[in-house]
Amino acid sequence: QVRLVESGGGLVQAGGSLSLSCVVSGLTFNMYTMGWFRQAPGEKREFVAVITRFGSITNYTDSVKGRFTISRDNAKNTVSLQMNSLKPEDTAVYYCAATPTPGLPVTESYYYWGQGTQVTVSS
Repeated sequence: QVRLVESGGGLVQAGGSLSLSCVVSGLTFNMYTMGWFRQAPGEKREFVAVITRFGSITNYTDSVKGRFTISRDNAKNTVSLQMNSLKPEDTAVYYCAATPTPGLPVTESYYYWGQGTQVTVSS
């Protein structure tokens, strides 16, 4: 059974930082591109960041470039998202996701999803 379990969400003031982690089990982790997505209330789930199987390529949505960093540790089956200089508009439920494909920045490209972790940024 494939499981993706996110952690690290919480409440932070604007300008602060949070680090999200996602531990994956039930699949060969280094065969999967990993992504982070987020969904704010009343909004569609949107792409945040992606990292290829061995971490050689990363990509970010424009609104988080220079503030967020995605990384992975294949020995620990973990993907992380370091979020700095947080803004109120970053408030959302954050999801990690896995795909055996190259990983387009759309939800339909991903096969497996975690349950999400809430990030709230106060102004």
